[in-house]
Amino acid sequence: MKQFWINLPVKDVNKSKSFFTELGFKLNTNHGNTANSASLLLGDKDVVVMLFDEPTFKGFTNNDITSTQQSTEVLLSIDAASKEEVDEMAKKAIAAGGASNHKPSAMQGWMYGCVFSDIDGHRWNVLYMDMSKMPQ
Repeated sequence: MKQFWINLPVKDVNKSKSFFTELGFKLNTNHGNTANSASLLLGDKDVVVMLFDEPTFKGFTNNDITSTQQSTEVLLSIDAASKEEVDEMAKKAIAAGGASNHKPSAMQGWMYGCVFSDIDGHRWNVLYMDMSKMPQ
């Protein structure tokens, strides 16, 4: 296996692309950008996040798309370098049109994070882990 891609259904590719670039995701200019899709890169390893309009996504899966208003299909986690980076990402997500009822906070004595939803309701977890305080 060479690479890992995250594929997400979205209602409006352009609005979702704008949302994620405001959070710091990079536009992947190599491939994947059409009227029905957008390709973004995340993190030091350039994880590919593909956004597909719902009809295109449904065509790939041959399944109904989960209602993110009624359930959580997955929690996508982003590693943050500091508590301040968690706070900043949470602010950016809300300012870009996302939602959160989970304020950035300490968890289990060694983690600090925040969960937010993007504009299509997919849940994201931004997490700083202080490995020096991780239970052994």
